[in-house]
Amino acid sequence: MSKKVIGAEEAINLIPDHAALTVEGSGGGLLEPDLLLKTLEQRFLQTGSPRNLTLIHCTGIGDRKNGGIGHLAHKNLVKRVIAGNWAMAPGMGKLALANEIEAYNFPQGVMSKLFREIASGMPGIITKVGLETFIDPRYEGGKLNEVTKESLVKLIELEGEKYLFYPRFPIDYTFIRATTADEDGNLTIEEEGARLELLSMAQATKNSGGVVIAQVKRLAKSGTLPANLVVVPGIMVDYIVLHPEQHQTVESEYNPSFSGHIQVPIKRIEPMPLNHRKIVARRAFQELQPGSVVNLGVGMADGVANVAAEEGILDQITFTIEQGLVGGIPARGLIFGVSYNPSAIIDQPYQFDFYHGGGLDITFLGAGEIDKNGNVNVSKFGPNLIGTGGFVDISQNTKKVVFCCTFTTGGLETSITDGKLTIVKEGRNPKFVSAVEQITFNSQYAKRRNQEVLFVTERAVFKATENGILLTEIAPGVDLQ
Repeated sequence: MSKKVIGAEEAINLIPDHAALTVEGSGGGLLEPDLLLKTLEQRFLQTGSPRNLTLIHCTGIGDRKNGGIGHLAHKNLVKRVIAGNWAMAPGMGKLALANEIEAYNFPQGVMSKLFREIASGMPGIITKVGLETFIDPRYEGGKLNEVTKESLVKLIELEGEKYLFYPRFPIDYTFIRATTADEDGNLTIEEEGARLELLSMAQATKNSGGVVIAQVKRLAKSGTLPANLVVVPGIMVDYIVLHPEQHQTVESEYNPSFSGHIQVPIKRIEPMPLNHRKIVARRAFQELQPGSVVNLGVGMADGVANVAAEEGILDQITFTIEQGLVGGIPARGLIFGVSYNPSAIIDQPYQFDFYHGGGLDITFLGAGEIDKNGNVNVSKFGPNLIGTGGFVDISQNTKKVVFCCTFTTGGLETSITDGKLTIVKEGRNPKFVSAVEQITFNSQYAKRRNQEVLFVTERAVFKATENGILLTEIAPGVDLQ
């Protein structure tokens, strides 16, 4: 047995108080080092150690309950969290909103690419992503509560233009996950549904003097893994922890269509029922053009892919999601982050390179609140901390942005008869408000960048203009007043 192979408890015992820990993974169990996270929680509950960790992760990791990063949601276990998304671990969000931990939220793509900069010895990343949003230090600086004082993002000017500078951060330990490791620590991901920033994170950790701990499903003999399948070389892996019960996602042990090993018939994907969610998806779908390269957000927006499948035009458009999936149909719900039948699976930082550079033709995103100026909030609502995820990266750099939501929420009931919409019961909470709680998308900044911005609801469509939002369509059966 390789000296790199150790037990989960032995691996966790390596982590001291006050360490900076980065964790790889994405929502719904995708590439999540679940055994390591559970064992870390158990050690803390039993011994009170380690304490005051700085936790860093790019994507939301968890199951929207107590899984994933939720295992670490304990006062005194974590002192500071720097995250791209908070929605998958509501327990951690509660600690942040109660001022029990220092809490930051930065764009998922920026964080993903930052690991490459750290790996190469650069001081950080300079980008326009986040300007004129809550991440901009002129607004909130990405700080999520009153106890978070230190500024971790800076406004700078280069050649007369404003940018944000996200400095590098220290990395002491990193949890990553793969499918197979050989005795030398070489890692392959044949049963995984994404690559994320596995390589970049491992490189950044090693070049920071840190320790890389890899959770894997199985162990292979030294020298038996094909070199062209190795995604992380063994020189970048310090320890291996075996977890034979490791599942691809929280919904299944292994779906080969997610990892690109087989193509499943599209007809197996159930059509959406005809309700207000499908009305929104079908109207948004009409903005698609043949040949478009598309990004889909989580939530109501992901229904656009199902409508495209029903209409039989999947071969005319290319769906992408930020976790690095190109082609196929993005999965919906908790396991958003994988795709059925992807044509390519690339590293997440490279996907965001493409997004940041304007490679997307159109994106369909959700919207929590929309104000009279066209600003959108998806990141923070009173007692609910969601985070931006890839929303800021995508919404600020895509040629055409279509926000998808119902006009109200909380008990909304509708019916469709003879092609006409009836509001049976109005929702308790309006989506359109005077001022959003937090600016995740700045409509006026978008207009200065010549982006086309639409808001599609079940009963009306609006367009962002220099003077605010303009009503452009009303659904059949709905009265203007």
